[in-house]
Amino acid sequence: MQAARGASLTSDPVHPVPPRRRLALFGVVAAGAYLLDLGSKQWALSALAENDINVVGELLVLHLTFNPGAAFSTGTEFTIVFTCLAIIAVAVVLWLSRRVRSTAWAWALGLLLGGVAGNLTDRIVRPPEPFRGHVVDFLMLPNWPVFNIADICINVAAGLIILQTVRGVTLSGERVAEE
Repeated sequence: MQAARGASLTSDPVHPVPPRRRLALFGVVAAGAYLLDLGSKQWALSALAENDINVVGELLVLHLTFNPGAAFSTGTEFTIVFTCLAIIAVAVVLWLSRRVRSTAWAWALGLLLGGVAGNLTDRIVRPPEPFRGHVVDFLMLPNWPVFNIADICINVAAGLIILQTVRGVTLSGERVAEE
């Protein structure tokens, strides 16, 4: 791996995880996020089919909706594009996961894979047709689009990826140090 000009890679003995353990952590996080997302969507489909549930007054309402687009229901006519992008994202995350030696990166990529795969599953198997399916959303906050567990996983993963990048920690767990 090549470091940026004027920087070098230094080992970070606190955070790197042995290859088997990091792969196991990545796999457990990804599978857990994926299964939690699928399970929560199945629950929402049965429990919220007729009525909303106010969990915390108007602050958190469980409201079933189907989203053909991306965040904020943008691009509803491009569902097939989002499906293709999600397939590419899954492939890229799986490819990158082979190099992960950092606990935080294993969590980040595991959450990202679980979340993207959860929404991708909806796009592939849900109506109106394969690869154009609508994503099940059911968590509603005031002045915010309705979302799901997969969306939470994707956003937490994005935060962890940004944090690791700002900290200068590479996928291998090494820290980029300025000389």
